[in-house]
Amino acid sequence: MKLATRINSFLPKFNNDVEEVLQEFGRLGLTHVDFNYPEHVENSKAGKMKELLQKNNLQANGVALRFRSEFINGELGNSDQTISDNAVQLCKEACDYCREVGGEVVTIWLGFDGFDYSFQIDYEKVWNQIKACMIEITDYAPDLKISIEYKPFQPRAYAFLDSFGVALSMVHEVGRENLGITLDYCHMLMKHENPAYGASILGSRQKLFGVHLNDGYGLNDDGLMIGTSSLIKTIEFIYYTKLHNYDHAFYFDTFPIIEDPVEECERNINMIKKIDAIIDRLGMEYIADIIKQNSAVKVSDLVLEILA
Repeated sequence: MKLATRINSFLPKFNNDVEEVLQEFGRLGLTHVDFNYPEHVENSKAGKMKELLQKNNLQANGVALRFRSEFINGELGNSDQTISDNAVQLCKEACDYCREVGGEVVTIWLGFDGFDYSFQIDYEKVWNQIKACMIEITDYAPDLKISIEYKPFQPRAYAFLDSFGVALSMVHEVGRENLGITLDYCHMLMKHENPAYGASILGSRQKLFGVHLNDGYGLNDDGLMIGTSSLIKTIEFIYYTKLHNYDHAFYFDTFPIIEDPVEECERNINMIKKIDAIIDRLGMEYIADIIKQNSAVKVSDLVLEILA
């Protein structure tokens, strides 16, 4: 199992030094790293970063785009074509860095492509513009997996790519093999989606390119430790990633504010390993048989067996 966690959760405790954070990741037994681009790597060329990873027995999973400053009114879908072009160029640079550091997934979260008011944007124009940009990016890096991370809202009142269905529609229209989706567990709860549903559909189509694990209550991007709020849903989600042989990193996208980040990460590691062991104990075939019966009472029995 490939495990990674959020660098920004550790930075305040480790002198805001990525190198120190990577050392701690290695000590914790994490296996992979996702870098925010460009914020985590502005002062580190890919060759140097790759050496740091190797030194700490880590590998790069990939990079995640972080758009700031000029992009707060939209990234790929910005009404200013120059800004949209700059966003595409930033994605291409992220692809180059990902390749050089040994990663394979470039995650694109368009946090500012959206709207706050009715009549604020031309929906069809923005759709077609984002689609054209995605085609350009995927064609630029056919050797990498380009992954859309969607979120229903925050920081905009309405995100443009806001749900499993909308993101999957974009993937289909772009029509490139190397374009897929990253499922963020909390984002799915915010949209009142069942995370396992998305993992099942995407996994069966080899379009599940990323998993961000956390937990919450559905009204906000809570970023709680995994399995602490919706444990049964989390187990079902992990079951479908196993069923469809998901082989990228499980990224702990959790936000320790009061909690110590090291202690919190240790609990995330313990929890995902425990969930994996529970599924193995029950058996993939046994769980599949429960699902085939389409029976709520059998599901109740299964929950009791999980708790045994």
